[in-house]
Amino acid sequence: MKKIILAICVFLSSIAFAQTPQVGGTLVFGRGGDSVSVDPGHVTDGASINATSAIYDNLVQFKYGSTQIEPALATSWEVSKDGLEYVFNLRKGVYFSKTKYFKQKSEFTAKDVVFSLKRQFDKTNHYNKIGGAFKYWSAMDMSNIVKDVIAVDMYTVKILLKKKEAPFIANLAMDFAMILSSDYADILAQKGKETDLGKKPVGTGPFIFKKWVKDDKMIFSANKNYWNGRPYIDKLIFKVIANNAVRAAELKTGSIHIMDFPNPAEVKVLEKNPKIKLVKQEGLNVGWLAFNMDKKPFGNKKVRQAIRHAINTQGIVDSIYEGLGTVAVNPIPPTMWSYNKNLKGYEYNPEKAKQLLKEAGFENGFETNLWAMTVARSYIPNGRKVAEAMQADLAKVGIKAKIISYDNATYLQRSAMGEHDMVLTGWTGDNGDPDNFLNILFSAHAADPKPAQNRSFWRDAEFTKLVDAAKITTDITKRTALYEKAQVIFEEESPVHPIAHSIVVEPMLNKVHGFKLDPVGKRRFKEVWLEK
Repeated sequence: MKKIILAICVFLSSIAFAQTPQVGGTLVFGRGGDSVSVDPGHVTDGASINATSAIYDNLVQFKYGSTQIEPALATSWEVSKDGLEYVFNLRKGVYFSKTKYFKQKSEFTAKDVVFSLKRQFDKTNHYNKIGGAFKYWSAMDMSNIVKDVIAVDMYTVKILLKKKEAPFIANLAMDFAMILSSDYADILAQKGKETDLGKKPVGTGPFIFKKWVKDDKMIFSANKNYWNGRPYIDKLIFKVIANNAVRAAELKTGSIHIMDFPNPAEVKVLEKNPKIKLVKQEGLNVGWLAFNMDKKPFGNKKVRQAIRHAINTQGIVDSIYEGLGTVAVNPIPPTMWSYNKNLKGYEYNPEKAKQLLKEAGFENGFETNLWAMTVARSYIPNGRKVAEAMQADLAKVGIKAKIISYDNATYLQRSAMGEHDMVLTGWTGDNGDPDNFLNILFSAHAADPKPAQNRSFWRDAEFTKLVDAAKITTDITKRTALYEKAQVIFEEESPVHPIAHSIVVEPMLNKVHGFKLDPVGKRRFKEVWLEK
């Protein structure tokens, strides 16, 4: 009896020990593509955002695994009664990490907040023209929202708005609002190396940037002096493995610890592997085919509607997503508030498609191109297969579509400039607000100037008026009504063809603990630890 009791105690003790976070080790994260930049003001792709999330902090942040806002570099904030003045009280004693290229002791203060935000809209700022366009800032129409950013004193910042902005605090938790070092920026400017801001980053975040081998790996070390407690792991490596199947094979052998975006077919195999566990979550995402309305014949609504009827979307979801996706109807996920449940989308009807093409003056069809990404995304796991399925469907109604692909950075850059006819793309929400989909992806603000977030270059005045009105009221009932009306216009005008909302799956070794899937799509590693 004593032996049994002892055995039970040892067993329970080992379980308790296994669940106690352990410090140390190197974690290798296998991802499908490389970052474009590590300057958060310029990036919009997930691969880049995962890197910037490791390096930098925001004034406020999303609580790990949720869309709930909590303090970060700002310990508290006050909002004026008219909603036009935000005062942030900054955290004291936070320092930017020292690196091989930045060795001075530099405390985070108000001037860093002013630099990080004002460079994105103040044309007199030296960095306003460095590194390309500030795509998020532009797409979110922030220059027509933010009036000024003022350092009240060393640890107090005031942000003045031109008009109310309901999701403003949530917006500040997004990556474009991350805080960079103004001291480091000044040093780079003195040396004429301003572009290093996007190559050799300096932040206050949980990890310190060490090395970037393009299209191979990015290496970080733990920030042991991090204001919110050091990460458990000592070293973090982002490893680029472009082929999904190869990434899965590397996970099976233990060469990597976590892999992003497995093929749906591979998920079933990984689930049976005793050394691997899967974290799953319904994604705050949507994938779609965007029509470039600046190019003929996509300015014709009947052509866009015809293509929507021509594509067998259910067939694509069944064959390519393999149980890890649902057919999309609206441009926002069904889990998001204000989703219009009354809309039904476009049925698969090739005959209807042919009739609409005839009415549009294209009875014999036309030739076009269809861009497909080479990097797997949560919302489109295999761009090439989706494009091929669409190509076959379109051919049945007389539309000959040539599939075009580029590397990830080129794909994003050239599609943002509007070089495509049709392009496969999508979105994972950044802040849990419908504005983050409807405004920054489909409003007129997001279509100009180029490079643009609105890949359809749709500039509907009534739609934009509705989403603009929704931004300046805090009444969620009124906001919901406005967004529902906007979705009705969206369905009729069809600037894009929604494809699917996916279930996000992240496979990892059993020895990995503490990993959560963020609703906003980030991969964060501060709380992740390895069982030894």
